[in-house]
Amino acid sequence: MSNEIVRSRRLRKKLYLDEFAILGFEFTCKIVEVSEQEYDAFFNALADQMEERDLFLSIDGQNNHFEGFVTSGERYGSASEDDRKAIEKTLTASTIVSDVVVGPLVDAFYEI
Repeated sequence: MSNEIVRSRRLRKKLYLDEFAILGFEFTCKIVEVSEQEYDAFFNALADQMEERDLFLSIDGQNNHFEGFVTSGERYGSASEDDRKAIEKTLTASTIVSDVVVGPLVDAFYEI
């Protein structure tokens, strides 16, 4: 007998399981001290990219350490590998950011 739990489509959707799993990725980096205008330019560019790709970003940081988790802006949508690469490119291209680490796509509800 199999130990696999069989759930209805409705329950899988409520629990964000299987075909309703939401994928996202996290990143960490360091930010050097720069002027307020340079911070604004960096975060505005990042926000524009998030909006353009319909992504949500939850961020945290202290001192010069900056980290975030990115998911899709759609209710049951997921971030894609293209989204992950685009954010990584934006972070590494910035002159105020160093030591960029972008993680793989993971289940946003169960693998964080």
